Amino acid sequence: MTLKLMSNESSTLPPPPDDSSVLGRVLVVDDEAAIRTALSRFLRMRGFHAVPAASGAAALETMQQQHFEVMVCDVRMPGMTGLELIVPALAHEPDLAIVMLSAVNDAVTASTALARGAANYLVKPIELADLHGAVVEALAKRARAIEHRRAGQAATAEIARKMEEMERDRSSLELLTVDVAHSVISAMETKMPFMAGHSERVAVLATAIAAHMGLDEATIEAVRIAGLLHDVGTAGVSEMVLAKAGELTTEEMAHVREHVRIGMQILSPLRYLGRVLDYVCDHHEHFDGQGYPRGVAGEAISLGGRIIAAADAFDALTSPRPYRDAISPSAAIATIHTRAGNLLDPTVVVALGAVIAKREETRSA
Repeated sequence: MTLKLMSNESSTLPPPPDDSSVLGRVLVVDDEAAIRTALSRFLRMRGFHAVPAASGAAALETMQQQHFEVMVCDVRMPGMTGLELIVPALAHEPDLAIVMLSAVNDAVTASTALARGAANYLVKPIELADLHGAVVEALAKRARAIEHRRAGQAATAEIARKMEEMERDRSSLELLTVDVAHSVISAMETKMPFMAGHSERVAVLATAIAAHMGLDEATIEAVRIAGLLHDVGTAGVSEMVLAKAGELTTEEMAHVREHVRIGMQILSPLRYLGRVLDYVCDHHEHFDGQGYPRGVAGEAISLGGRIIAAADAFDALTSPRPYRDAISPSAAIATIHTRAGNLLDPTVVVALGAVIAKREETRSA
């Protein structure tokens, strides 16, 4: 049946049903009193809690006071039009299902309403059964959208929880791996007195350099771990060659250089170490490209690798070796400055010098 309305129709609405029996809360917006009254009465008779509003402004004010699931709204109204009401209404009530009413079957207006967020668009005169069906369908669509969003939120939360668990497991595994590898390195170093504590000292110094350079915490930690692990490959190098007092032959030097490749073979399965592996791989690369194993130069060498190279060089110079005595920190820094630009990154050398100067000031204080 088509909705027939008289302008003198009473605007008095029956009291709303109990919330427990309400099928949905509907805001009816129309500047014509007879229409909004009749629509509200009809929807109440069908079990909805319907509240009339005479304008877009009145609708927004009513929404401040009550919660609604559906809004049935005329398109053409003085002041704020129905199209203009859609956006602020949804901003206040994002899950609001909106059914637009218009006396004009205009495709452009209909597409605009739907694009702005309306759920349906009906043309007057309206069959009451069609209006009822549109409100029921709008409620169902709203319920599906809410359920879909909740399911998505639940899935996102579950993914985040699993990722957090994986990150905790990864962090625990990383710590365990580093501890085990460092224990192996420390045990190996105890066999050669001149190497005792080398990896620990390099890690501490490299960490200080990275911090002085203003690197982020994650990078500083990666540098620290790489410092601890950088010489893990020496486990595959002959102790006799490492402890040799004289100059190494070409073959012996090639054998010693193998410790980087061996170290990467040991560590490469541990992909979760990420850039730590790059830093370990690069700690014998030279800034001028004459290092090993890749022979890359400048910034093609990972920053962590450049930092560990400087820390490694300083510790080697200030520690005794079978073929020479240790030199002082100041002498080591002076020597290292002569190698800035070829062996070492000049920027890292400056940072190393600042760290050592501060360390020496602290010790003499």
